[in-house]
Amino acid sequence: MDTLTNLLTHRTIRNYKSDPIPETVLDKILEAGFRASTTGNMQVYSVIVSRDEEKRKALCKLHFGQKMVEQAPVLLTFCADFNRFNKWCLQREAEPGYDNFLSFFTAAIDALLVAQNAAVAAEDFGLGICYLGTTTYQADKLVDFFNLPQGVVPVTTLVVGYPDEDPEQADRLPASGLVHQETYRDYSGKDIDDIYREKESLPQTARLIEENQLDNLAQIFAYKRYTRKDNVHFSKVFLDVIRDQGFMNQE
Repeated sequence: MDTLTNLLTHRTIRNYKSDPIPETVLDKILEAGFRASTTGNMQVYSVIVSRDEEKRKALCKLHFGQKMVEQAPVLLTFCADFNRFNKWCLQREAEPGYDNFLSFFTAAIDALLVAQNAAVAAEDFGLGICYLGTTTYQADKLVDFFNLPQGVVPVTTLVVGYPDEDPEQADRLPASGLVHQETYRDYSGKDIDDIYREKESLPQTARLIEENQLDNLAQIFAYKRYTRKDNVHFSKVFLDVIRDQGFMNQE
């Protein structure tokens, strides 16, 4: 499958076969990840590969019991990582200045670019993938689980394995609602109605509204899926991790 077709036909997979991924295939997936763009060619990221069944079972609990975590044969946890780069600087008598939020953000971007390259490469091999947003929610627990030193923060996780389902492709907003030419043009009420009309008219949206006993899809997101209470709580957790891992120096 060519890369463009691969990207345009992407589907998130949540059910996997237990078939192992050949070592040569996994190596190529990671190599493709490492060819991603990176700030200043510093490569301030690391990838933790989890294949051990018992460890994946433990990780499943940390990722809110999402069964695909123990079902799929490989879990890849991508970390913002200045630990290695800082040690290199110190060993070469260069004082590193990367204990601040900007450096964390730089490393997080690098890690996410690697993750997406790896995701595309995995799909090219006929594998399925799913990103886990629970990585940032549970960052404090993952720091302990992986024994992450100062300068290392988990930012995302990829479940990788052979699909055991063929789901429908998820809907997407129209390009007209996402692209701005030359400058940002804010949205009018009519724009919002036009952009979300198709999503709101889907049969699955009607089912979700009925199941949740709410008036519309936006309320499901705001009051059920990603609530203010949860957002505030997990923001505090993640900011504490970033600080504890040495990235919040303001001086």
